Amino acid sequence: MKLASFTTSDGRRGAGVVTEEGIRALELEPASPDFMGFSPMRRILAQYGTELTALGAKAATGELFGLDAITLDAPVPDPGKIVAAPVNYRDHQAEMNQDAHIDALGFFLKSPSSVLGPGGTVQLPYTDRRFDQEGELAIIIGTAASHISVQDAPSIIAGYTLLLDMTMRGGEDRSTRKSFDTFTPMGPYLVTPDEIGNLDQLSLQCSVDGTLRQDADISDLIWGVPELIAYASSVTKLLPGDVITTGTPAGIGQVADGQRIALEVSRLGKLEVIVSADGAVSCPTRGANRGPKPPETITPVRQTPSYSK
Repeated sequence: MKLASFTTSDGRRGAGVVTEEGIRALELEPASPDFMGFSPMRRILAQYGTELTALGAKAATGELFGLDAITLDAPVPDPGKIVAAPVNYRDHQAEMNQDAHIDALGFFLKSPSSVLGPGGTVQLPYTDRRFDQEGELAIIIGTAASHISVQDAPSIIAGYTLLLDMTMRGGEDRSTRKSFDTFTPMGPYLVTPDEIGNLDQLSLQCSVDGTLRQDADISDLIWGVPELIAYASSVTKLLPGDVITTGTPAGIGQVADGQRIALEVSRLGKLEVIVSADGAVSCPTRGANRGPKPPETITPVRQTPSYSK
């Protein structure tokens, strides 16, 4: 099942089940005081957790919206937190000349206000810094958990989505370089685990202006999805609507004003955004020549074929 968050032409926010005809809106129960101000999708996750397939029957009589009549939002427009995995593919470790990967680095946090919906515009903040695209598979949490085991970690997954971890290169802290507003495009849908199947059969491709830059198998992750969830939950309590993003493979590269980024993962769809430098100013911090060194040229994509979509 695929679920989507959306905004109607008159500004109403909603969430619903994706069908061949469009999106069937879900009627929400009145919000409890604990969930006042939450997006519709976050309220649905708080109520249904990982039992989202039950929403199919509930949506059957919901209002139908054509995709041309709404604006798709990020599946969870207001995650409580975004937990991000640094250096979780060995080919990315090599291209960045890093001597450590996730098992030494742990995770970092991205600002929830950096979330951007499908078709949105990534706003580059500075004229004198390098910005790269990083395509990733992301996990949406459905059930609260703390100190969950690797074996039990899949039981708290509500679904998966696509995520671009837009990045400013330099020596500033990762959370700073990756938390600018619009720097976490997500979408287009929340796809439930039953529709995804075996994660090891998923492939990821990311293109800029139609040129393929990143091409990898999810099976190449250093820490897989269960390990990431278990570790994150040992540090911070995971809550419904939290997002864990799994890291990027090799092929990162600089993006510039006017370019279009497209990210695809098997059975999850396509996420597209455009890049703009409108309003960019000089950077006030001095980390430009510090930190991990990205490749000067784009890493060639692999020559072996990926899994079919």
